[in-house]
Amino acid sequence: MIPLVEFPELVQHYAPYFERVFSPAAFVQFERYISGLIVSENRTVDGINRIFVIETRNQTSLNRLLTESPFDIADLDQARLDVLNSIPATRLKPHGVLSVDDTLLTHYGQHFDQIAKLYDPKEGRYVWAHNLVTLHYSDDETDYPVFFQLWKPPALEQIEQGLIAAGISLREAKQTLKTEAPEKWKAYLLGVWRRHSHQPKVEALYDSKLRIAEQLLKRWVEAHPELCAHVPVTFDNWYTQPGFCHYVGDTLGLAYVGSLAESDQVILKTGAERLDSFAARLKAEHQQALKEHRQGVFQRLTIHYKGARESYYSYCMTHRIQSFGKVRLVINYRHEDLHDDPVFIIANRLHWQALGITRIRRHRWPVEVYHEEGKAEGLDQYQLRDFEAIGRHVALVATVYSLLRSAQHDPVLRQRLQRELELELEGGGAFWCRVTQAQSLWALALFISVGLAQGQTLRQVMTPLLRAVCAA
Repeated sequence: MIPLVEFPELVQHYAPYFERVFSPAAFVQFERYISGLIVSENRTVDGINRIFVIETRNQTSLNRLLTESPFDIADLDQARLDVLNSIPATRLKPHGVLSVDDTLLTHYGQHFDQIAKLYDPKEGRYVWAHNLVTLHYSDDETDYPVFFQLWKPPALEQIEQGLIAAGISLREAKQTLKTEAPEKWKAYLLGVWRRHSHQPKVEALYDSKLRIAEQLLKRWVEAHPELCAHVPVTFDNWYTQPGFCHYVGDTLGLAYVGSLAESDQVILKTGAERLDSFAARLKAEHQQALKEHRQGVFQRLTIHYKGARESYYSYCMTHRIQSFGKVRLVINYRHEDLHDDPVFIIANRLHWQALGITRIRRHRWPVEVYHEEGKAEGLDQYQLRDFEAIGRHVALVATVYSLLRSAQHDPVLRQRLQRELELELEGGGAFWCRVTQAQSLWALALFISVGLAQGQTLRQVMTPLLRAVCAA
């Protein structure tokens, strides 16, 4: 760990944007918290509090920032977005892409508010976790979370009462499932809710992940009407569900690019056919055409992504997909001989070509990176039990991630740190996290040097630092 003797230069540089969000006392705690999220190896409240060696405080002061401070997460988010908007390279741009995804914030034990036993596909098992839904922005220069929300498990009793109040009958034979098979009762009740969720009163009974994603996108549309015709949204196979796609395309008027599974079906003149079977048939036609020196079905294309060039072999045509209607279908392979598994993509703009659709889908990846890097910066490293406090922690981690993205393109901060550290500063968010740690190490060295120059003994200078290290 690096003991902090002052707030890092990056924090001091951007802190004025956030001063209006907090009371004077809470603002100091905000600076301490985000400094710790960047510099500390232990990103819990206790771990962050211990790295401050000059102005030591009880950790309850830092805890109160999350549990009692009256700051509004929406105001914090707006200040964060104002920082990003102040730098040309990190502003929202008409050629950018939105993406929707969620991630599990795993914890051991169930003594956290609103925690649930959820299936982790990476682990292949159920884990205790919170679920974070994120609306992310990406272009070739930058990416960062725009809006986000923690999912809450369904309140089954409230849903049951709400369905009955809405005049929706529940089967009497299913009532015994409440005690005999709670999971089956939950599945039944949510199934009824889903079938009737087109009714406003029923929809309001439960914020599913899909509904949260819809709300985040609606919020973005209302905040940026000037960009709605230009910025598409992309999402993975889980979110590519007919109801969600119709809401995004028809209700919000956004262009979308989604991902289909091999089991989804394309409607042809000959009838419905699974996409994996359809792709295999196209592949055979392609290979036969090449043998006969004719143009193949799959055409090579090259996209530009984050400064790199990537090649694909693509089929693109307008088709009807079962439950989705008429969409643009793209089937992509990465290798010229088509030996890899195909990727199935749909878009609701029927005039789009494979090049643009593939580029948009490629910009779905940064939200995955954010969730992984965010966890490295403390996204899931909280010991807080209170759900609102956990939400504030998540918002502060998003703030740190955004500040590191801003630092990459901020000439004023870059020049200041280059003069201080005498290093060339080029790199991504993780690099700028290390730069901030290096600058904090330099500040520590200067603190020791000044103390010695003022006549203090080495023991006098080092004692508070040694105590902080041992305490951590």
